[in-house]
Amino acid sequence: MPEKLTEKAVLLCDKGAKTSQLKVTSQDFCKAEDKLIATENDKQPETNIPNFGSCSITRYSCAPSPVRWQKTAEKDRINDYKILTTESVCQCATGGKITVKHKGYQEKHEVF
Repeated sequence: MPEKLTEKAVLLCDKGAKTSQLKVTSQDFCKAEDKLIATENDKQPETNIPNFGSCSITRYSCAPSPVRWQKTAEKDRINDYKILTTESVCQCATGGKITVKHKGYQEKHEVF
């Protein structure tokens, strides 16, 4: 069963050289283990998704260019945005695919 992502989630781009840590700016009140829960609106380059080091496509610094999150929560929403889960993926306009390496917290305990 997919689990929610938080602001400390670790992301991977299959064309990048290193991982990146998700930052949540889409909401400021729903948390899991005192970390903000991520939504599909957390997709701004560098603001929400920092770079992934060098890009194997451009051969330069991997400046993420996220299109939109897919495989989000079916029903769960915050501020009318679907929640991101461990199965969520985001296509990069440059050609890479952003996936989740770690959800950003340990337990399943949530506080709303």
